[in-house]
Amino acid sequence: MQYQVALKRVEELMLRLPEDDPEMVELTLLGNLVADYDEQHYPIGKPALIDVIKLRMYEMGLTQAALSKLLGINPARVCEYLSGKREPTLNQARTISQKLNIDPAIVLGV
Repeated sequence: MQYQVALKRVEELMLRLPEDDPEMVELTLLGNLVADYDEQHYPIGKPALIDVIKLRMYEMGLTQAALSKLLGINPARVCEYLSGKREPTLNQARTISQKLNIDPAIVLGV
């Protein structure tokens, strides 16, 4: 119940306060409390490599064939990565990270 009240107050303050308003202190404190609660009770896990690659493909307008060419990886291998049947080798992971600008930790699953 207190969470809902705090969240509503944060939303109210965000909509009406200019940045130099003294109530920004209240907004900051309540915002931090709401964020801490959310992190504790509704944690967001790390994204799966498959999902990140598919997102990047969408953002870059790439087909699987175009992705294969960009990465210099056999199209069948790319299909295996996207279906979750196989994980990339270290060298392939490095290429995926660099060419698609994906955090190496996500590519390596750490």
